[in-house]
Amino acid sequence: PNLNLIERLWKFVKKQCLYSKYYSEFKDFKNAITNCLNQTDTAYKEELDSLLTLRFQRFEKAQVVAV
Repeated sequence: PNLNLIERLWKFVKKQCLYSKYYSEFKDFKNAITNCLNQTDTAYKEELDSLLTLRFQRFEKAQVVAV
């Protein structure tokens, strides 16, 4: 899942909108997610630029162990 960019975005949205928050009505829940997604290129741009990158950790001299 961490290699999939949409999974990383959804994890970020959940953190911003859902963690420790309760929405008494579905429309409030939906609005919170919509507002978060609408701010991805403004308020959250810097944080998401580092999160949604295709640069992965590489191991130059790693040994593969057969299981």
